[in-house]
Amino acid sequence: MKTLALELSTSRGSLAWLDGEIEFTREWPNDRQNSAAFFENLQAVQRKFGAPETITVGLGPGSYAGTRIAISAAIGIQLSCDARLIGDPSICAMECDAQEYCVIGDARRKSFFFARIFKNEVIEGPTLSSELELKAKLDSLDPATAIFSSELLPQFHRPVIRFPSALILARLAKEPRRSFFLPPLQPIYLREPHITIPK
Repeated sequence: MKTLALELSTSRGSLAWLDGEIEFTREWPNDRQNSAAFFENLQAVQRKFGAPETITVGLGPGSYAGTRIAISAAIGIQLSCDARLIGDPSICAMECDAQEYCVIGDARRKSFFFARIFKNEVIEGPTLSSELELKAKLDSLDPATAIFSSELLPQFHRPVIRFPSALILARLAKEPRRSFFLPPLQPIYLREPHITIPK
């Protein structure tokens, strides 16, 4: 199965191509103000390998803008080649060897998210909490539990920097019993969208 995976939810963008024994990946600093690097890498992969049969997208949580760009690109490709389109939480594809781990991140508005992952499946969260609530939550965890974040959060002492991997997303897309998000895809929202109503 020719699989293309797109991941733009953090400050490191990645994409991957899987086809049998072929595994090809590209990574780059993901500038949320400029998507040129993403589209250059995507074009290079399409020229090298052609049309995918499955496209999988990391849905976050993380950068809404980055995730929307990845979803839009995936929809465009899918329409041109009639590929299967699926999504997966980006936090299920963190680069690590741990079977179980937790992920935290800044959810803005003085709040943070927490999620627990087991065998690349979300088993808790993502939930929102204050800094003090999250510190208490992390202190209650087994000291051996791996805690990851894709951004520097100096107020918490346990997280290790890790990023989601498009290659892991592509591998997960091949698992026959796994449940995926299906179209219409959208970023994982941690709270209801804020809408400013005109006066």
